[in-house]
Amino acid sequence: MGNDNVLFIMTDQQRADCVGVNDNPYIETPNLDWLAAQGVNFTNAYTPSPSCIPARAALLTGMAPWNTGILGMGAGQGQMGVGFSHTLPGELAKAGYQTQLVGEGHFYPQRSLNGFHNTLLDESDRAEDPQFTSDYKEWFNKHKDGEYDVVDHGINWNSWMARPYHAVEHLHPTNWTVNESIKFLQKRDPSKPFFLMTSFARPHSPYDPPSYYFDMYKDKELPKPYAGAWNDVYGPERKAIEPDAWRGIRSETETQRARAGYYGSITHIDQQIGRLLLYLQKCGQLHNTLIIFTSDHGDMLGDHQLWRKTYAYEGSARVPLIIKPPRELECKQKTVADAVVLQDIMPTILDIVDADIPETVDGLSLRGAIEGDMFPRTYIHGEHSACYAESQEMQYLTDGEYKYVWLPRLHEEQLFHIKEDRGESEDLAKDIAYNDVLVMWRKRMVDLLEKRQLGLTSGDELVSQAGKPPIVSPKYQERLERSSYKWM
Repeated sequence: MGNDNVLFIMTDQQRADCVGVNDNPYIETPNLDWLAAQGVNFTNAYTPSPSCIPARAALLTGMAPWNTGILGMGAGQGQMGVGFSHTLPGELAKAGYQTQLVGEGHFYPQRSLNGFHNTLLDESDRAEDPQFTSDYKEWFNKHKDGEYDVVDHGINWNSWMARPYHAVEHLHPTNWTVNESIKFLQKRDPSKPFFLMTSFARPHSPYDPPSYYFDMYKDKELPKPYAGAWNDVYGPERKAIEPDAWRGIRSETETQRARAGYYGSITHIDQQIGRLLLYLQKCGQLHNTLIIFTSDHGDMLGDHQLWRKTYAYEGSARVPLIIKPPRELECKQKTVADAVVLQDIMPTILDIVDADIPETVDGLSLRGAIEGDMFPRTYIHGEHSACYAESQEMQYLTDGEYKYVWLPRLHEEQLFHIKEDRGESEDLAKDIAYNDVLVMWRKRMVDLLEKRQLGLTSGDELVSQAGKPPIVSPKYQERLERSSYKWM
């Protein structure tokens, strides 16, 4: 299978439960559902760190956040950056692939290649490098028909507000991302297999799909936010005042509108993915292309009075993962319920295309799971530094049946039976009937964190981090020292 192409499709901030094949009867994702029917749907896929930079670093290196050196965004954490000895596109380039990124990279410096031969970027108006303008924004300004900008509709990049897109549909970044992906396929070197990463900047806010897609959901009954008696763990109930609030309640009308915009953005992406799959089919490349679809993290959408991401809860931490292997690799099962994590994607791709897997990779290949073998991992670990507030720093473990959460700055434990309670409405940590389960998961967390030797554990107990300095991995500084780039 060494000559098979690889199409890696990625969205930003898409919940696992917002794909039709994941038992959501409200959302329309026919192309993703079709893709899942041709491959394997991993129903318990998680991000190791639920925000853009740490998740993408783990995904593109196959390493856990502790080893990338990026444990989240904020609170002493760094950027995706350069200095990684091995990346997914870099290893595929070594194996003879032509590698291309179209869409969101979230690298720093923003024009760093990280192993890609070429990138065409949509950076959601981020301009962190001097004089940087994304390829999408240059194209948008060239083709717009008036004096307006990419977000002149007035909704910011982390807002809970929603409305239809303010410009004509063909100017939307979702369309641009697929247009440029198809152009690459048309102009690529036909003597080499390709690795194309098509990376959408949506459904991350602003929730601004074109009117057609917004209208599909604006008057439709959509799922209400999940709630539980533990919702006040982050403080007393309050209204979300700021347009980019990380917690708080908005009215039912506003919450419905946010979900309509979010669902509409996903259906818009799905139809554009359909264009990409149809192009591969027309040029005879669909069956010999390994196709992977996932997201970097989810979106709380008001669940438990929380918005945005960085949390251990299902809306934020669980992501869709669909793998359609090339024709030669037989799928022995259509769904896999084992807990898997984003750093498993790099070794999976390298394994399927018969490329070498670097020793730096922490993830496990999912090829065996696709072929029906027993998956060797018992549970996965995720974490995120303090970002919006110290209270939401977290560590979590899950096996797809239970989830254990530790909030170090609050020194609070939570336990959810997610196989029966996907909405995590009932916290079982203080239920005496689950004490043995809680102790088992706590021991697993202690065993994992004591290796860091940062005062996170003492004997069999976890140690409160209230008032202590941020947790920082030494791996980040090591990577900076390896890099020839002069960091600003």
